[in-house]
Amino acid sequence: MTLQTTILPDNKLGVRAASITLHVTFLVAFPTETVYGLGADACNDRAVASIFEAKNRPTFNPLIVHVADLAAAEKLAEFDTTARALAAQFWPGPLTLVLPRLDSRLSHLATAGLDTVALRVPAHPLAQALLREFRGPIAAPSANPSGRVSPTTCAHVLDGLSGRISAVLDGGPTTVGIESTIVGFEQGAPVLLRPGGLPVETIEAALGRPLGVSAAGHVSAAGQLASHYAPAATLRLDMAGPAPDEVWLGFGPIATLRPGLNLSPTGDLTEAAANLFAHLRRIDAIAADAGLSRIAVAPIPEIGLGRAINDRLRRAAAPRG
Repeated sequence: MTLQTTILPDNKLGVRAASITLHVTFLVAFPTETVYGLGADACNDRAVASIFEAKNRPTFNPLIVHVADLAAAEKLAEFDTTARALAAQFWPGPLTLVLPRLDSRLSHLATAGLDTVALRVPAHPLAQALLREFRGPIAAPSANPSGRVSPTTCAHVLDGLSGRISAVLDGGPTTVGIESTIVGFEQGAPVLLRPGGLPVETIEAALGRPLGVSAAGHVSAAGQLASHYAPAATLRLDMAGPAPDEVWLGFGPIATLRPGLNLSPTGDLTEAAANLFAHLRRIDAIAADAGLSRIAVAPIPEIGLGRAINDRLRRAAAPRG
């Protein structure tokens, strides 16, 4: 069924309309500081199922549930001392915690049947306003077809999901531009499940120890599929320059080779993260216009936000099933 996708304004009326739409089990995309999320009532099986249908997302891939604050999160999951300390320091913000779920009204579809739930408190003022107006948890993966490039503007959402969802709450471009960092807990120890918008080094400094590596042999959180965030063109990573049949996605103070783009001419990883998904979309269009099917990508330092950028690029470059 094709829907009329409405663009809602960045004001109280837009937030109220988005909340009403969610209450009647329809889907609303909304901005967070990381990327746009595709929201549904996290306590309604039918609404959550609509997310998987609209995105063509595999149902074994769990969703992130957004809440307004730590108090709301504590109604859905068990927090130990370490998890509570991380939440207190980094919420609201681009950190998702995967914790043992409590017996609540939360849809089991949102957690893919796992005994854990991924929780986040977004910092974006529109996301906060929507959560407080809705007065409940909102399940919200990125608002794009599964496996494709994540959206950082309202136009990106419409490009992938127009006609599949009811509305988009338009908050302009997102600021962080890359999804949240996901931390889980195994045998009581915090482990990195996905690098993201909060640098791993920042989390480790707060913990006073390194994050562990997950031993789970299954998808336990969003963003763990091998092939994800993919443009139509094929990516080659860590290249010194493009081949004749490639376009160029650069980084750092080097000339932007034509046809091509640069994630950050000054080598600023924060700027590169904010530009990543928008530039992947633009470079894909440049490649198509030039009749080329490959994108050469400059090396990105594996530090700070560079770890998250490289994670997304590796998944975008992975063989597609």
